Amino acid sequence: MGSRGALWDKWGQDVPTTDWDWKSQPPMSAGKGMLLGLPGRWDEACFAVPAVRALEKSGLVGGLVLREEQADFWRTVSGLPQVLFSEKTGARKLAGELHGAWEASLVWEDGWAATAFAKAKILKRLGPEKTVPAKLLTHPLDVAEGATEHRVRLYLKTCERIGVAVDRPEFFAPADLGIPPEPGTVLLCPGSDFGASHEWILDRWQEVGESLRAEGRRVTVADVVGGRGLGKMLAERLGDGTKFFHAEPLARALPLLAVHELTVAADGSLPHLAAHAGSTCVTLFGPNDAVWKRPLGKRHKVVKRHVECAPCLSAKCLMDGRCQKELEVDRVLAAISHCKGLACG
Repeated sequence: MGSRGALWDKWGQDVPTTDWDWKSQPPMSAGKGMLLGLPGRWDEACFAVPAVRALEKSGLVGGLVLREEQADFWRTVSGLPQVLFSEKTGARKLAGELHGAWEASLVWEDGWAATAFAKAKILKRLGPEKTVPAKLLTHPLDVAEGATEHRVRLYLKTCERIGVAVDRPEFFAPADLGIPPEPGTVLLCPGSDFGASHEWILDRWQEVGESLRAEGRRVTVADVVGGRGLGKMLAERLGDGTKFFHAEPLARALPLLAVHELTVAADGSLPHLAAHAGSTCVTLFGPNDAVWKRPLGKRHKVVKRHVECAPCLSAKCLMDGRCQKELEVDRVLAAISHCKGLACG
C-alpha cells in the first residue's frame, strides 16, 4: 500500500473506495467508565486527537460516540469501541443505546452527543462550561482558551482539569497509516468546505501548479464537498497527466493524502486531515485565524496576507475579498520551497 501508483491502480481517479485493512471495530461494551462525545467538524476532530490519545492512555475512557462518517478517521487514533450516529439517528434513539451503560461522559461541544448523554441520564456528565450548555452537564469544567492560544489547548486543558497528563510527544504525532509519502508528489486542493471566502483565486492556483510541474513535481488535484468545484476546474486547466480525485468521504481519502509528500490547500477540512495522515501542509489562510486554527504540527506552513478586516471568520466576504486578492503567488511558492526540506522529515 506504500506506492502511489498502486493506490491509483486500486481506486482509479474518482471517489476513493478503500479496502484498506482497518482494524476491525470491537463491540461496544457496557459499564466501562467514561464515554467521550467527539467533535463533529473535521478540524475540531483533528484538534481533539492529542486529548483523546491522552484520555485513552489514562484508562479513564471506555468508548467513543461520533458521527458515522468519522468512524474510519477515529480508528487511526484509537482502538476504543465506537457508538456511531447520523442525522437520522436522533438524540433520543442514541440515548436509548447508552442508558444505564456508562458511569460518566465528557463532551467538548453542544450537539447530539451532549443531548443524548443527558437524556441517557449518565450520572457524571463533564464538559467545558463555556462551550456546552450547563443544563446538559452535571460537572461543568472551568476551561477557557487564551486569546492567542491554538484551539488544541481547549481539549488539552480539559484533560489537565481532570488530572490527565498530556505532555507526551506521541499524543501529537501523525497517524501511522503504514503508507510512506512518495517523493516529489504534491497535492493541490483549491476548494474549501468553509466557504467561498476561504478560496484563493483560481488563476493563481494554476500558476502554482504549472510552476511545480516545471520543477518536475508530480501534481495531483483534489476537490471537496462544500466548495465551488475549483479542484476539477484546476485539474482541467493543468491538462493531461494531472491526477484528480474527489475527496469524499474525507476519512476514506486518508491513504491518498498520506501518499503525498506535500499538500498545498485552501483553509478547510482537507489540510487538517492531510496533516493527520502525515503529509506536510502549506495552508492558505484568508478570513480564518491561523494562530487559532492552523493544522497541528511544527513542520507545516501557513501563508496569509495581513489585512485590516481579518480574521473575520466569515464564510462569505462582506467586503471585497482582499485577504485572498492580495495574497501573491510568490509568497505561496516561497512557503512551498521552505516546506520541501521539511517534507518527510
